[in-house]
Amino acid sequence: MSLSLNHKSMPSPTFSITTYGCQMNKNDSERIAGLLSSLGFVSTEDESRADLIVINTCSVRQSAENRVYGSQEKYLEYKKEKPNMIVAVTGCMPGRDKAREFQKRLPATDLYFPTPDMVHLPKWIAELRPDLVNSTDLESDYLKIHPLRAPSVQAYVTIQTGCNKFCTYCVVPYARGLERNRSVADILQECRELVAHGIIEITLLGQTVNSFRTSDPENFSSENPFCHSCGGRNPSDGSPGLAEPRPRMTNGDHFAALLWELNQLDGLERLHWTAAHPLSMSDEVIAALALPKQVNYLHLPVQSGSNDVLRRMNRKYTREQYLEKIAKIKAARPGIALGTDIIVGFPGETREQFAETLSLYREVEFDVSYNAQYSPRSGTLGVKLYQDDIPKEEKRERWDDLQALMEDITLKKNQALIGQTVSVLVDRIDHGFAIGNSREMKLVRFPLPKNPLDPPYQGEAGLVGQIVHVRVTDAKAWVLTGELVGKKIPVLNFS
Repeated sequence: MSLSLNHKSMPSPTFSITTYGCQMNKNDSERIAGLLSSLGFVSTEDESRADLIVINTCSVRQSAENRVYGSQEKYLEYKKEKPNMIVAVTGCMPGRDKAREFQKRLPATDLYFPTPDMVHLPKWIAELRPDLVNSTDLESDYLKIHPLRAPSVQAYVTIQTGCNKFCTYCVVPYARGLERNRSVADILQECRELVAHGIIEITLLGQTVNSFRTSDPENFSSENPFCHSCGGRNPSDGSPGLAEPRPRMTNGDHFAALLWELNQLDGLERLHWTAAHPLSMSDEVIAALALPKQVNYLHLPVQSGSNDVLRRMNRKYTREQYLEKIAKIKAARPGIALGTDIIVGFPGETREQFAETLSLYREVEFDVSYNAQYSPRSGTLGVKLYQDDIPKEEKRERWDDLQALMEDITLKKNQALIGQTVSVLVDRIDHGFAIGNSREMKLVRFPLPKNPLDPPYQGEAGLVGQIVHVRVTDAKAWVLTGELVGKKIPVLNFS
């Protein structure tokens, strides 16, 4: 891609990005920032003075879209002071707005495009503001745009976009299209570069990330025990990280094979991935949970504990099948922390069916659940097939009951950790405490050392990016408090 500023003697043009929604949207925003940076733009925290404002939208719930509509008045005010400001809206709203009905409610917006079309930004900016940029060539695939990440030891890597599942409540297949997987070669190259620049925790992203299927399995190592199609050896030869010897697979699981490849990267300390789908939780992926760099956490959305509701949601599995997967997961990795997503008040959900969700929650004992009240989304099968017949008050009551159950179980499980030592990746310092996540993705804080200037801390900020061992002394539902007992210091290089 060959891009350049039109007038290099002029001050660099500025941009500001506002991101709503999931980690994938955040990673998409990093790609947009990378593209704009290659054009010569620089980021500004004062969006009112920016030459270009980008709003990366979410469509999961109506409230997320309402925030975008509500922001338009602010941007109209900005344009009174800076008439040549460009406002761009991207993400899931334009992705699913085929008839451009949503766009009619965005009067301040100059550019309106789905995520993959970010590759055209140079051309569109040049058409609106030829003083800012010239473009002579465009990248054809937005996933090949290099993300511009803030300095950190943690990074998101998108390996898949879109979805083929068509759950009746979900907008993703309409907003992001059908499932599309990146090549193993591209993923491994990006991850190697990240580790070479100091990244020690990578989170793989996909709508149903464990359904990953690559077009270039020949780029898996011949030593990979999970990839039969590329000549991987028999897992019974004692390959590291497998829970126990297993017969050779007749078909390799590409996602499990990818996890194994990433576990071979020297310098990578933690590997996480989200969001998984129960249908693609194969025995090979479950075995890969025992690989040494895998975090001790799995997020596996269940959505409901009622078979009837699951059928209407088009989830394609039963309560019993989900619980069977959970049993295998707990056997493969004892003590693993589990998270999930649950929707309450789905059309037709009776109180008895909601009670089945509560009973499933008690049986699994999730560590965390992201609970949502059903929100009808235009264009989805749910809106076409079912009437939104659960009153808002009833949805809220069920949500409250589920939240209370979650907090009770989470508190009980966290209190069982008192006296134990957990591994914590410190990501920030706040009011005398170092804060980060354990391998179970639980928030942990501990007071700063008495002598923070002693090596290897080199001041308070020196703890950030380190993996340390913390003995838990107190536990609340959403935070563990402890004391520093040891440390493992990676070499950081943000260049």
